[in-house]
Amino acid sequence: MSKIPDVLWLNTSPSLQVFNRRLIRYLSRKVLIAEWDYLQTPDDPCDPEIAVTLLHDYLKSLSKPIHLIGHSTSGLVGLMYAHKYPERVKSLTLLSVGVHPTVDWQAHYYVHRHLLPCSREITLTNMVKSLFGEQDRKITQNLVRILERDLDLSPSPHSLLKRQSMIPSEVPVPLMVCGSNDDTIIDRNLIQGWQPFLKPEDRIWECPEGRYFFHHFSPLNVAKPLLEFWQENSLVLSDITPEAIAS
Repeated sequence: MSKIPDVLWLNTSPSLQVFNRRLIRYLSRKVLIAEWDYLQTPDDPCDPEIAVTLLHDYLKSLSKPIHLIGHSTSGLVGLMYAHKYPERVKSLTLLSVGVHPTVDWQAHYYVHRHLLPCSREITLTNMVKSLFGEQDRKITQNLVRILERDLDLSPSPHSLLKRQSMIPSEVPVPLMVCGSNDDTIIDRNLIQGWQPFLKPEDRIWECPEGRYFFHHFSPLNVAKPLLEFWQENSLVLSDITPEAIAS
């Protein structure tokens, strides 16, 4: 029988998984971490509630609460789940999820499409600059293809026809919110906007740089505060000392 993981990394976008690998690989040396994947088809509605329901189908089979972590729309799904089923969540960690949780890179993309008479490809090329900074032509083309797949296969609640919102509120489980100081999508105001809703056990951590995918560019810097947060919330790190966490 397989062991129940201590931490569950939520993946709602197959195309963006590549940006999670470095951090997951490092964390797997410290804690028992598993990945939960939601695979949407082009025919499925873009509704994160469907992902929440499927996530519950998995978590209700476990015999203990679990630490959830997710980036962007994956974090939104974790947040929605924590509000609905707090008894099954030991803690929630949000990466690049601001106080207005539905705001993501796709929301910015659709705003640009409405405001500017540009094609999908040109708009995505501009989004690459916002998300990753200046890149050479080949890397930019590869990143545009990744973003195109995310538009088609992610349960982000936005489209050309509408953009959805979610009212900020206190989260009923221990919460950690992480962002990057140089992110133009989820800027410091959106990260610090969580402050009025924080409980004593909650925390905000900001990476000096790395933009929207800061956890990809600075996995070791991000891992340290995550491990400390989980340890504070009853995760036993087997054979891991505070010095090892910092290594």
